[in-house]
Amino acid sequence: MSSNKKMNIAIIGAGPSGIAVGRELLHKGITSFTIFEKEPAAGGTWQIHSYPGLACDVWAHSYTFSYLPNPNWSASFVPQNEIKEYLQDCVGKLGLTPHMRYNTRITRAIFGDKHWQLEFENGEPQQFDIVINAMGNQHTAAYPNLNGMETFQGPSWHSTEWNHDVDLTDKKVIVVGSAAAAVQVVPELAKVVDQLFVLQRTANWIMPRRRKIYSNRQRRLFNKFPILMKALRAGQGLLMSGIEKGVELGHKRMDMFENMGKKYIKDVIEDEALQQVLTPKTRFGCKRALVSDDFYQALNKDNVTLIAAGAAEIVETGLITSDGQKLEADVIIYCTGYKLMDFDRIEVLGVAGKNLADTMAHSPEAFKGIATPQFPNYFFAIGPNGLALSVSYFITAETNAECIVRVVKELQASGKAVVDVKQQLCDEYNQWMMGEFSQFSWGEASCTSYYSTTDGHHPFIYPGGFKRFKQERKDVSLQDFELS
Repeated sequence: MSSNKKMNIAIIGAGPSGIAVGRELLHKGITSFTIFEKEPAAGGTWQIHSYPGLACDVWAHSYTFSYLPNPNWSASFVPQNEIKEYLQDCVGKLGLTPHMRYNTRITRAIFGDKHWQLEFENGEPQQFDIVINAMGNQHTAAYPNLNGMETFQGPSWHSTEWNHDVDLTDKKVIVVGSAAAAVQVVPELAKVVDQLFVLQRTANWIMPRRRKIYSNRQRRLFNKFPILMKALRAGQGLLMSGIEKGVELGHKRMDMFENMGKKYIKDVIEDEALQQVLTPKTRFGCKRALVSDDFYQALNKDNVTLIAAGAAEIVETGLITSDGQKLEADVIIYCTGYKLMDFDRIEVLGVAGKNLADTMAHSPEAFKGIATPQFPNYFFAIGPNGLALSVSYFITAETNAECIVRVVKELQASGKAVVDVKQQLCDEYNQWMMGEFSQFSWGEASCTSYYSTTDGHHPFIYPGGFKRFKQERKDVSLQDFELS
């Protein structure tokens, strides 16, 4: 390949990471790319999900691209619709509109003859030199495996597939689950339903959100003096960096966070027995730490009952809990999380037909979170262990995008056509990470959460701070890849 030849690039997904990659390509002078999105608009998870109470649990001014701050946030924490609108505005402001292909579902990607062929649900196959997977990780609903789910006579759905056609006013509702989605859904349901049962298998660490509304004057000041947003973002970033030590076993900050969580329970929850039920038995960070100003408050209401048990079986009129209680309901809502690292959404076939979903089934692994051997010219915008815990998702996406686009530029300049990350380097990197996991609450053997697979692997979070994370990606070069 000539160093002057344009490389045709496909980006799959138009959420924050897909937008970040697109922007970085344009920023580095690469214009021959297409962003494919199965939804009718950009936004990723914020376009797909729409359950009541859905909001970000990261400070708004931190939850933006560094190069495109938003002075018009309504509050310190904002709801789904504002984030969706922000991301859709970003597409236009960053010059990505001509590159977008909405309502386009890719079904298959096949590597051969130094190219990727993409197949679509509707339309003819297309060839690309590079494919960048930016599909995100909070997409596919994870339903519990329960007998009798098809027998329930009323409506039921997963939080990520919310049925807005059903009026829940004065209904008896069961929410299965008490983690991230439930913490946001329950306070909203409590306002309208007749009776609400919330099933909790394990308690979660929840901190007060302390959401503040921005006045018109404050927003005008943010618009007039961008330095104020920059300072606010820097302060929020400093606070977020504290999470890194807060999940490190043996660090005093973990004790500090746990004491804060316990105090919050005692300050809000009136019933002492309920206080005990809501107090986590796991260390802070084992499961995703949550923020809320109204979940505990909702549990104090007369029409809300927390049940410290999971669901064992679904019946025609409701469900039977794991401790034998029979609950009747008009509606059942599953707030049971997502399938993370679900590499089977698109069939991806690499060298000699190697299947990506099969490769990642046991233990998802990648080199620096961006590439895996035998899948040449295929990159993850945020792949296995590619998520830094102590910064916002946007910063992680920007960092990975810079790394990937740099490799693409180097490949183009090299005159070669194909890069395939070296197996030995990938193995060594993942071996090193395995030795790091046990330092953290989410990585110790006794912790069970969506951060880990059922066989004890930890493919989701990067085990360390953002400074090291960023430097690792700066160090990536063509020397880490086989070229052809």
